[in-house]
Amino acid sequence: MRFGYTIIYVADVPASLAFFGRAFGVETRYLHDSSDYGELATGDTVLAFAAHSVANALLPQGYVAADQSDRPLGMEVALVTDDVPAAHEKAVAAGAVSLQAPVRQPWGQTVSHLRCPDGLLVELCSPVPSSP
Repeated sequence: MRFGYTIIYVADVPASLAFFGRAFGVETRYLHDSSDYGELATGDTVLAFAAHSVANALLPQGYVAADQSDRPLGMEVALVTDDVPAAHEKAVAAGAVSLQAPVRQPWGQTVSHLRCPDGLLVELCSPVPSSP
């Protein structure tokens, strides 16, 4: 078993892909002709977006859509960067909502939290410092 995908269900797949390009510099790797599914170029583990219509077909009992919830869902996507303050500012300028400005944690890591236009909670974090 290996971790292969995280798929976020969104209202507008191309818009979510474009936002990640503007806000975080992550390029689109694939967009299906239907525009109902797309992937970002995130390496071996794929971060993907699929349309709410896909989720409705796969989950007939329903689900909580991140963009329809007043509060972020209890999960996040974490992106590692050497410059959290600059990345946070860039994401806000691209349309993200700042939930927590960059803060240096007691263990030495800098962390911030944002909410994307599609409702996704994103943590921006510096690499965890190696212990001496």
